[in-house]
Amino acid sequence: MKLYTSIGPNPHVVRMFMAEAGIELPEEKVDILKGINREDEYLSKNPSGQSPCLELDDGSHIAEITAICEYLADRQGGSPLIGSTPEERAETRMWTRRVDLNICEPLTSGFRYGEGLRMFQSRMRCLPEASDGLKAIAQDKIAWLDGLMDGRQFLCGDRISLADILLYCFLAFGKTVGQDIAPENGNVTAWFERMKARPTSA
Repeated sequence: MKLYTSIGPNPHVVRMFMAEAGIELPEEKVDILKGINREDEYLSKNPSGQSPCLELDDGSHIAEITAICEYLADRQGGSPLIGSTPEERAETRMWTRRVDLNICEPLTSGFRYGEGLRMFQSRMRCLPEASDGLKAIAQDKIAWLDGLMDGRQFLCGDRISLADILLYCFLAFGKTVGQDIAPENGNVTAWFERMKARPTSA
């Protein structure tokens, strides 16, 4: 197998998941700044033109970060990062979905339509007028999450999961593009610092 990776929060999620799970794979860097991911050769592997993309031993490909992480976990007989029981797996998927839709998506689109507009306007439909509103939605949901994190080490209680990795990588990206965690969100800030201190976070 081989992982096609690049800069950005999406491939960061897969790399951190792999590091937490003790999985090592050959990697090939894709220069998304030059638009290599929008050229025919890469699109033949992942028609969405996004990174990352996992190439399997039979030459087929899997894209989308949660699908890649779950596949890699299944390949090694499961992972506590997904969950060790049906209940834990459901909880992980619930939080992964909440984080993805409520925080990651508006945060990322707010960047693409704002500071990242020059890069993305020729690659996808952009709505510059929506940038500020999407950023505000992400911040609203971070504040919502902050209230739920009181007394919790991780999103699923005492166990780290894919949901934590997903949220961490996107909030780390947000810090680099002007979408920092608001200082009043102390629970999320403390959680972020715990995640940042993990050796796998880089």
